[in-house]
Amino acid sequence: MQVSRFALSEIVDTSVLQEIQDKFAEATGLAAVIVDPEGRPITKPSHFACFCNYVRSFDEGFRRCMNCDDKSGRRATQDKRPVVYLCHSGLTDLAAPIIVQDEYIGAFLAGQVVLETEHSDIKEVKEEMYRRVADLPVDKEKIGELFDQVEIVPEHRIKAGADLIYIMSNYIVEIGLANIVQKQLMLEMKAKAELESLLQVTELKALQSQVNPHFLFNTLNTIARLALLEGAEKTQEVVYALADLLRNNLRDIDVLRTIEEEVKSTRDYLTIQKVRFGDRIASDIQIDAALLEGLIPALTLQPLVENAIIHGLENRVEGGSIFLEGRMDDNDVVLTVRDTGVGMPAERLQSLFQEERRQNSHGQTTGLGIINVHKRICHFFGEQYGLSVESVHGEGTSVRLRLPFRHN
Repeated sequence: MQVSRFALSEIVDTSVLQEIQDKFAEATGLAAVIVDPEGRPITKPSHFACFCNYVRSFDEGFRRCMNCDDKSGRRATQDKRPVVYLCHSGLTDLAAPIIVQDEYIGAFLAGQVVLETEHSDIKEVKEEMYRRVADLPVDKEKIGELFDQVEIVPEHRIKAGADLIYIMSNYIVEIGLANIVQKQLMLEMKAKAELESLLQVTELKALQSQVNPHFLFNTLNTIARLALLEGAEKTQEVVYALADLLRNNLRDIDVLRTIEEEVKSTRDYLTIQKVRFGDRIASDIQIDAALLEGLIPALTLQPLVENAIIHGLENRVEGGSIFLEGRMDDNDVVLTVRDTGVGMPAERLQSLFQEERRQNSHGQTTGLGIINVHKRICHFFGEQYGLSVESVHGEGTSVRLRLPFRHN
């Protein structure tokens, strides 16, 4: 699972980070803040020294503080442990990296104290502070007074503080990982629920069409035979095409069938539509014979052809053409439904796969749109497969379907 797309504030609620930080500062007396990978504060500073607030009140001082926080956090990441360091103004600070799955996503910073050692001289530390801030527009007398208010902390307390922020950082990581797993599970559950809903709706539509399937097919066959006896060969052809199309559409939606069967359903559908539209719609099917034994979800190609007619060609006065093409690409099958219809504007194309619900258009027999076909392909074969759409407004649309080549 990759988390690089997440920011720290996205995987751990900021209010939780703030509470952890505030409790740490209250317990240790050290200033604390949690920053992002660029050193920008995510939380409100806790127990900040007046000295540091004064330095940060200047643009250049704030920039240096951020830069210092950034460098210290990254240094802690490289060392894979908390670090103790002098900030740009001469105070002692601590930094512990927050690393989720080997990626640095922030740091827990603390300190803003003067380190007391057996060799330290506070006067020398203060002079070093003056030297470091000399080019900032600070009031020397004021900053000196604020420095005198900074707490002097013995070395053992600094080490204990460093160990504690490391523990706190690891605790934050554990919270973040738990939240990431929860989000992932919720997304997977939502996708599964959507697919189950899609299949239920599709099954209901099939049930609505069934009424009494045997009675319906027997009636259609009777009409076809009457048409043959009366010499109405075209009527016979259309009735048989409709019977075959209905028979295939009443199959279990959650199954795979051969590409040859799916192409047959598409030919039946085109036979019916050509009677309706006459010469306004032409079609051409070119599928490599090697593909025909490959498996494909039921009701995949015919809905795409139906969509091309309804949304691409039906409203075009001069009509147009539909092309169904299929070829092998390494071990994958690539099927393309292309039309010379009205096409789509760029903004419509961009939002196509973002729509969760589609309105039923008049004339559709299946109710299955591009999104539903794409989701079922992903369900059967994985997220790396599915549909891609290209369209030029006023010129036409091309829907490309990619799936692995599998056969019985």
